[in-house]
Amino acid sequence: MTDSNNYFKPFCTISRALGTAASQEELLDLVVQSAIDAMGGKAACLFLADERRDVFVPMAQKGLSDNYLHANPMKAQEIVRALVDKGHLVFEDATSDPRLEHHAAKKREGIASLLTVPVVVRERPIGVLSLYTAEHRQFSSEEIEFLCALAEQGGMAIEKSRLLERIEKNALLFLDLASAINSTLDINEVLHNLTVKVSESLGMKGVTIRLLDDESGELKLVASHGLSDTILNVGQHTDTATTAAALKGETVTVADALSDERTRFKAELEQEGVGSMIITPITARDEVIGILRLYSPVKRKYPQDVITLVQALAHQGGLAIQNASMYLKLKEDQKALEADVWSHRSWF
Repeated sequence: MTDSNNYFKPFCTISRALGTAASQEELLDLVVQSAIDAMGGKAACLFLADERRDVFVPMAQKGLSDNYLHANPMKAQEIVRALVDKGHLVFEDATSDPRLEHHAAKKREGIASLLTVPVVVRERPIGVLSLYTAEHRQFSSEEIEFLCALAEQGGMAIEKSRLLERIEKNALLFLDLASAINSTLDINEVLHNLTVKVSESLGMKGVTIRLLDDESGELKLVASHGLSDTILNVGQHTDTATTAAALKGETVTVADALSDERTRFKAELEQEGVGSMIITPITARDEVIGILRLYSPVKRKYPQDVITLVQALAHQGGLAIQNASMYLKLKEDQKALEADVWSHRSWF
């Protein structure tokens, strides 16, 4: 049992760190160390979700040896699911509890009891904070509440760090693409660069750009990156709910492509490994001329700043197409003018 007076200082320290330019690594180390100091623990570890591999990996730990064995990814997923249901998990004897693995390793490490709580951001579990003790303990409700609050502080630290990183990355991406658009009038090159850079910078599986053919009414593929022919072939349909909305000028986000009732071709999406999507219109002179579609390998809800960035990039693509069209028209007008002047000269 720890003195409740020890709980106030860690929160003050972490709150001050959140207001500074501390890195995510520094903040997470501070959370882990605060858990040990305030609760008299032997060690602590903070795990974060790796969405691409659907596993939780240790990001910050104190008091554990470098070769200590954590639970394998599948076992960790079971623990996280249990945490979501119960809010916390207590393992009074970590060396024999059947819910845990590597009992012998825990015994060698000198671990007796274990308290685990979720790290939650916007009601979504993104990680786990575990406290290890050298003596067998029955954790009080006050101790459990403190570790949960500390994990919440860790979630705030992670969210802040990720947001700042995302803002910087998004600004650089927009600047890079704006520079690329201004550097060439080769529309094929511009649109190809757009699909590649958006896919790589935003961690997408693939990106497509389709332009609307006024005569046939079809969406014709003009640029793509990272996708199979199967997905490219089904993407030309304009009668899907998501495509119809985008052609009306709406941006559509699909958090779960395999369960959302608006999506068709679910078998193809599952085979491709698509988890979620963003679909946004490409406009020129306030008219929808095409669609930019982003395919993500993970299921997720997209923050507003990412959606706004995608809309801005689609707008840049529309400007590039408009500029290229005007350039081609000027070249045609120039040729017509030269031919007209030459015909007049032939009169003399």
